[in-house]
Amino acid sequence: MSSFPEPRRISIPERSGSLGRTIPAIDLSVHEAGDGPPVVLCHGFPELAYSWRHQVEALADAGFRAIAPDQRGYGASDSPEGVESFDLEHLTSDMAGLLDALGIERAVFAGHDWGGFVAWAMPLAYPDRTAGVIGVNTPYVPFPDTALLRQAFPDDSKLYILWFQEPGVAESVLDRNPRLIFEKMMRGGREPQAESGLTAMTDANPFLRIEGLEDIGAPMLSDEELDYYARGFEKSGFRGGVSWYRNIDRNRTLYPEIGTQRLELPCLMVTAEWDGALRPEMAAGMPALCADLETHMIEKCGHWTQQEKPEELNRLMVDWLGRRFALPR
Repeated sequence: MSSFPEPRRISIPERSGSLGRTIPAIDLSVHEAGDGPPVVLCHGFPELAYSWRHQVEALADAGFRAIAPDQRGYGASDSPEGVESFDLEHLTSDMAGLLDALGIERAVFAGHDWGGFVAWAMPLAYPDRTAGVIGVNTPYVPFPDTALLRQAFPDDSKLYILWFQEPGVAESVLDRNPRLIFEKMMRGGREPQAESGLTAMTDANPFLRIEGLEDIGAPMLSDEELDYYARGFEKSGFRGGVSWYRNIDRNRTLYPEIGTQRLELPCLMVTAEWDGALRPEMAAGMPALCADLETHMIEKCGHWTQQEKPEELNRLMVDWLGRRFALPR
């Protein structure tokens, strides 16, 4: 297992968000390694900063300052009350506040899964703080719309995104056995079937049937790694992470320009061939929206790219960052 730096707790004072609302103070648990141009690594669901452990080490070794926070609602970071505390204005404010707390003017933001939405929002919410963006699996697209999703899934229980919407429902199931979630879900990818993709499925809610879920894909994590995730979610529960999903319609209203406004800064998009939810073709429209875009696909890789194909992802990230942001030696 890659070495992973111990976290330190960083306090972000009350601040004004990108849309002008007051964002209360919050403490984030942050893992850091290396010196040089900063790269902030934003994780997704159901994950932790730990999901970037292989990249933290590789980036530090390559001369970059790797910064991986447990995002709000996750791990040892604060998890405020209230669904709106997890909307995109709060999430992007956390990242800008983290730069302030670390004395950093600008950083490259890399994001996977939900963290990808945060990373792609940063140049719109905080253009002066964002040097570049790396999307891992998550392309630069608008937020989904629950009304549209319900056209494909009239029964909310059949799609995890919709099942997550009602406060208390999902977490009452997920909190029972966190380790089982990771044993069942964090597995290597396999070639998607022709009908793959959320809106082509009849039942896209594996969390509701997690105990009887068939083991799909090769085990990807060691017992030690599974224990790390289990301990993190036994402490925090799933409420914070699930609450991110409860803001997707709100985020679409707050930031309608996401996925439609052209980005002028350097962007790297890394897709995964076998990610059945965030399929590579979802990034097809990005060349028209990103003035400075480089794209790569990692073959035979599923959703958990940082952990399934770390060497390939590290190579792509380090190469691009080295060409675009490395300090002269």
